Amino acid sequence: MDTFKDDPLVQAVTAYVKNYMSNYDASHDWSHIERVVGLSHYIYAKSANKDSLDLRTIHLAALLHDVGDKKYLKESEDPTTLIATLLTSFSCPAPLASKIQTICLNVSYSTETKNPANPGFINSLIEQHPELAVVQDADRLDAVGAVGLGRMFTFGGAKTGRDMAGSMEHVDEKLVRLVDLAKTDVGRELMKERTERLRVFQGWWEEEVGFVRRVGEGRG
Repeated sequence: MDTFKDDPLVQAVTAYVKNYMSNYDASHDWSHIERVVGLSHYIYAKSANKDSLDLRTIHLAALLHDVGDKKYLKESEDPTTLIATLLTSFSCPAPLASKIQTICLNVSYSTETKNPANPGFINSLIEQHPELAVVQDADRLDAVGAVGLGRMFTFGGAKTGRDMAGSMEHVDEKLVRLVDLAKTDVGRELMKERTERLRVFQGWWEEEVGFVRRVGEGRG
């Protein structure tokens, strides 16, 4: 994260997000933000369309993408304006604040899939704000693979009351589907590899819990 170490806006946002995320559980903590920022930089660096992307916008959006997340939202917070208001309080130009607010509001899987009548609205937004594709893929990459499994179990225990078997259902419900929604070539290739790790883990899981079924079937 040293790329913008001399940027006052980035440093102010970084300090704010570190404190803000301390109220979240370990599935959505500062470490998650650091990984998403790192993945965003990697996707940017490897992208063929780098000239159409602004790295500072990507960095700020990656830092802020979970601020105002509905899963943790406080009653006093308005997720539609929270990020833009914060940025302008740090003397960020209004157009940039508005752009980052739009990106952050549209990173999540639920936002993309909740409107089946208009499946192309995210792609339309990406045409206006190509940085959204980078941050969205980076965030979803942190939801798959080994780290994604750890986050899944952590969130299940902290926020949903699901047992481990219940959390495992989330793999097929959502996680293995994320690769089909990848927006960047770089993100898609990384996601394919991490999705395969999910499949391998599913096999291990079924093998290990299978002993319970064997007893129930009288096979010992």
